[in-house]
Parts: sequence; structure tokens; C-alpha cells
Amino acid sequence: MFSTPDFSDNLMMRKPTLSVEGLSTWFHTKAGIIKAVNGVSFDVARGEVLGLVGESGSGKTVTGFSIMGLVDHPGKIREGRILFNGTNLVGLPAEELRQLRGTRIAMIFQDPMMTLNPVLRIDTQMIEAIRAHKVMTYGEARSLARDALGKVGIPSPDERLAAYPHQFSGGMRQRVAIAIALLHKPDLIIADEPTTALDVTIQAQILFEVQKLCRETGTALIWITHDLSVVAAIADHICVMYAGRVVEKGMIDDVLDSPSHPYTEGLIGSIPGHNRPGTPLQQIPGVMPSLLTLPSGCGFRRRCRYADAICKTEPEVVNIPARKGQRARCWHPLSDEASS
Repeated sequence: MFSTPDFSDNLMMRKPTLSVEGLSTWFHTKAGIIKAVNGVSFDVARGEVLGLVGESGSGKTVTGFSIMGLVDHPGKIREGRILFNGTNLVGLPAEELRQLRGTRIAMIFQDPMMTLNPVLRIDTQMIEAIRAHKVMTYGEARSLARDALGKVGIPSPDERLAAYPHQFSGGMRQRVAIAIALLHKPDLIIADEPTTALDVTIQAQILFEVQKLCRETGTALIWITHDLSVVAAIADHICVMYAGRVVEKGMIDDVLDSPSHPYTEGLIGSIPGHNRPGTPLQQIPGVMPSLLTLPSGCGFRRRCRYADAICKTEPEVVNIPARKGQRARCWHPLSDEASS
């Protein structure tokens, strides 16, 4: 168990490091408007880990890119606020946003080559990243970079510092990218499925390090993934996304033990370890609709066994009183105690 400073107690009462309020990021294409993120809201407090979960195309990665200010044309934040320690990042001048990125806000990308320059040695990239934001000698920066590589499980870090990205395996490159994100102990880290390419032993080591960082320094972490087992291991809260919207959120144990949205129920039911031996996996029928042609009302209704006529209108967000803070966007939440 990690030692936990005072700020990790009473997560629900603390002022959030990040508040996303009604965020909508749309892409205006020749084929039409793609509502990749549509009215998304959530908070992440200091020292807290939020799991942002959903299948491919649900909008979770675009949410991360929107927070970082990395949405390219034809994408645009249409409305909403992204409050980082009280400062709205939406519309913030590019230079001010650049100063925040890498030091106070960091992102670990799914593809490590979005972080690494293929023509520069690892030590050059890491030392430049350190000295760009801190007054430090070359030797001190190199020592910090070496220690960071060791923390993410890279053997012979001194030798590896002198190597180029192409001399690493995909998994090793990802570990370097994670080490760079951890260098400045930022206030917020957005991790976009960073351990997908790693074996389970190294994955466990990375999860240990980032969770330790959050607990000991107060870094807030958004972990974007489709893997519920990873979220169950490290997250305090979870947001489940579907077709650009958050359909359920709450404390991790509440949501995974008693899901309130049929989509969340389907995700949990498709996990092999969740089913009795010898029984077939539960599958969610159909596929997620195109974001260009979303059905009216609930985006999940064509795949939902509980859907009826009322689901053709936009569902309300309901609270689940028995589990404080748990909410679901559904006309038929899977709890008799749900109330709007």
C-alpha cells in the first residue's frame, strides 16, 4: 500500500484540479458534422485517478486531445469549459497553453512516436525536456533522465540514453514516452491507453509508478482505456463514454459492482473473468452507430434490450441515491432506486 498524504482523503470534497463542463468537440467534414464529444462533463481532483472508458470511437481520446489543446482542423471545440486549477483552457493563447503542456499538464499517447523524435538520441530528448522548464545543469538533468528510465523498467538506463528510438522495441519506446511524461511530476496527466503494447509484468510496474505518483505528489490522472481490468486496479472514479457522451459515472467500485447503464452492464459482461467457467461471453449486439448518423434520442437504443418508445427522445441524467455520486444517462437505469 502507498503512503497517502492528507490531500488524498475525502476526494469528493476537494477542489478539482480539472473540471470539464459541457465539452463539445465537433468535426466539420464534407460528409457532415461528426459530434465526437458532445456535452461531456467530469471532474478530477488532486491525487485522484479517473478512468475514461469506452469502445473505439466513443470519444474518449478526442476528449483527451481537447483538454490538451491538440484538436486539429476540421475539429473544433464548439462549446463548454475546461477549467485547469480555475483557468479556462478553451481559448487560452497558444503560448500560455504551450507553457502548461509538459510541465503542469502532460499526455502519454497511445503511439509513442507522437512523443519521440526519431532522429534524436533519447538523452537529448529527455534532457531538453527537463531543461526547457527547469534551471538545471546538464549532469543533473541526465541523472534525472536516467532515474526516470529506471522507474519504468528500462534495463541499463545509461546505455539506453545513448540510443535512438528505432533501436527500441515498441514497448520500450512506450516506456520512454511514459518516463518523459513523469519527469516534471505534473499536476495532471492524461494517459491514452499507454500500456496496451506492454506485457503484463511491465504494465503492472507502470501502473504502480503512476499510481504512486498520484498518491504521493497529488498529480491528477485521467486514464483512457477500453480495459476495465486496468481501470479497476487503479481508478477512484470512472466515466463510461458511448457515441460522444458520458453515459455513466461514479465511484469505481459502485459502477463495476452495480452498473446502472445497459452499456456499462454489457462492457462488464464481456470480460472473460466476469463469467462462470463454461458459459459463453455476453456480447453487446450490433455496432456503435456512425457519429455522422446518430439515431434520435439515446445513441445506444438500437443495441439495448431495454429500449422502448421513450428512448427515441434524449434521455435524462438520473442519480442513483444508494451510491453517492453515481449517475447514468438512461430512461431505464438498472436500479429500482434511480431517480432524476
